[in-house]
Amino acid sequence: MTERKLVYFLCTGNSCRSQMADGFLRALGSEKYEVKSAGLEAHGLNPRAVQVMKDAGVDISNNSSDVIDPEILNKADYVITLCGHADEHCPVISNKNVVKWHWGFEDPAKATGTEDEIMMRFREVRDSIKDRIATFVESGN
Repeated sequence: MTERKLVYFLCTGNSCRSQMADGFLRALGSEKYEVKSAGLEAHGLNPRAVQVMKDAGVDISNNSSDVIDPEILNKADYVITLCGHADEHCPVISNKNVVKWHWGFEDPAKATGTEDEIMMRFREVRDSIKDRIATFVESGN
């Protein structure tokens, strides 16, 4: 078996988008990838993100919301930011072999409206992230 590549998903608070990406890559590509996620800050898991992922068949309820670990950051094969703030404020990566990408997704936690409208926004972001993860896994990066 080949060694799994380490993918580190980063976002501002490690509560929604990075957690969704983490959950989907674990579900779709755990045989090829070791998956970690973190934030510039740790805001805790967003309960709506947990719910929409559960609805999609992926349990992230036991994930933890973590702050970026420089050791993991510098040994990652891929560092993928999911929001502009994390992309702009990502710490310096000393690993020159890392592949750093930015996949920008709107923050569903900032959605307003009725509970149904907010949950719809969470589902839309979730589905966009799932599509991006599926493409990543299929591309064989």
